Amino acid sequence: MSVELPIDAVVDARGLSCPLPLLKAKQALNSMLAGQTLHVMATDAGSERDFQRFAELSGNRLLQARAFDGEFHYWLRKAD
Repeated sequence: MSVELPIDAVVDARGLSCPLPLLKAKQALNSMLAGQTLHVMATDAGSERDFQRFAELSGNRLLQARAFDGEFHYWLRKAD
């Protein structure tokens, strides 16, 4: 896995079931500055749909979403 993005914060939500990965990401984004990037790691397959929809509704930008060996990784940029 090689993703070259500047990361300002990381949320490790592996092992947590929906909706906890998204809730932890929201909490992290609330404490971040506009334009900063959050990397979220999750193992819940439902998180793929959740993070896509969250980005559409919240205005935060989903920069990348990737799956690696049963883990789901998301890079979100906090909205201005």
